[in-house]
Amino acid sequence: MATVADIKCALENVKYPGFAKSIMEFGFVKDVQTDGSACIIALEITSSAQDVEAKLREDISEALSGLVENISINIKKPEAPKQQSNSTSGKNIAPHIKNFVMVSSGKGGVGKSTTTVNLAVAAAMQGKRVGILDADIYGPNIPRMMGLQGREVEVIGNKAKPFRIYGVDVMSMGSLMQEGQALIWRGAMIMKAIEQLLRDILWEDLDILFIDMPPGTGDAQLTLAQSVPVTCGINVTTPQHVALDDSRRSLDMFEKLHIPIGGIIENMSGFICPKCNEESDIFGMGTCNELAEQYNTQVLGHLPIEPAIREGGDTGKPVVYFQPESESAKRYMQAASKLIAYVDEVSDKASNDSIQPTTPPGVSACSTAGASQASSSKSGGGCGCH
Repeated sequence: MATVADIKCALENVKYPGFAKSIMEFGFVKDVQTDGSACIIALEITSSAQDVEAKLREDISEALSGLVENISINIKKPEAPKQQSNSTSGKNIAPHIKNFVMVSSGKGGVGKSTTTVNLAVAAAMQGKRVGILDADIYGPNIPRMMGLQGREVEVIGNKAKPFRIYGVDVMSMGSLMQEGQALIWRGAMIMKAIEQLLRDILWEDLDILFIDMPPGTGDAQLTLAQSVPVTCGINVTTPQHVALDDSRRSLDMFEKLHIPIGGIIENMSGFICPKCNEESDIFGMGTCNELAEQYNTQVLGHLPIEPAIREGGDTGKPVVYFQPESESAKRYMQAASKLIAYVDEVSDKASNDSIQPTTPPGVSACSTAGASQASSSKSGGGCGCH
């Protein structure tokens, strides 16, 4: 007949899933009782995951199969977190925000931040509770464009309070670091920063959070899509075909991440002369219309080159707010109206369940084991980095 000591010795060989230490080394075994050929084992673990519990039951039964006939395993674990979000499934680390709009571009220099600022202010002017998250880690331009340079972030407890200006809540990595400082970060640090900007900022209950993304289709985009259910994405481009080639990659990313495409903004679409107000086609105009049809989306607006836009960006005075009678401001307001209508249409369907990591507990999604596990998963998930 096996003794308590015999059983505990056998449990030394049961590893906690994803770790090299045993459940005895972790101190998860709280009690062992024996009664003839039967035993009762009480465990208290730190994971709420069902697969961790199932794996432990399987491994403990196997480890004790030659010692006792009847095994009763009682496992105490944390309650699984409840889904409290606007999505039907998946993960949401900022559930009090109703809608997330990812502002993306295939390349830099196409006016993505300018678009984010003016669309957000325009949406606020149309009665929406709006925020801007400047997630462009390497090039955070939002503080200058919103007139926030030099202002210190207020910290309440262990969280930062966003700035409020022009009816918009704003937070940027540029406000959290020394001006002009270069961030030389690897992907993992960018991913962590994106999560913290969502979780550790005291965002209000917003109707829409506009998120100004870094150019391209990398770690930041994937991390955001896995952290919150993005309601829709919009692509910012310029009329040149070189820019449109990169825009296709951005739009393809939305499709692969199952993010509805809210529309395309064509920047630098014509030039409005400040003296005669005549609009001239210097870089092309309307070339994104065909691209919008290809991806079954709408063109939110053709925004011209107008000196007032540049002046507003440089001085922290968005053109849509300070020069509402300008042609650019009118087009931003129309674009925001179209976007709001689309967001209202798809809001209840937002979900990121299909792109959640599928790696086992304790295994990095970027490890060889994680990649192998993800590639064999029926759901086709994983971190996407392999």
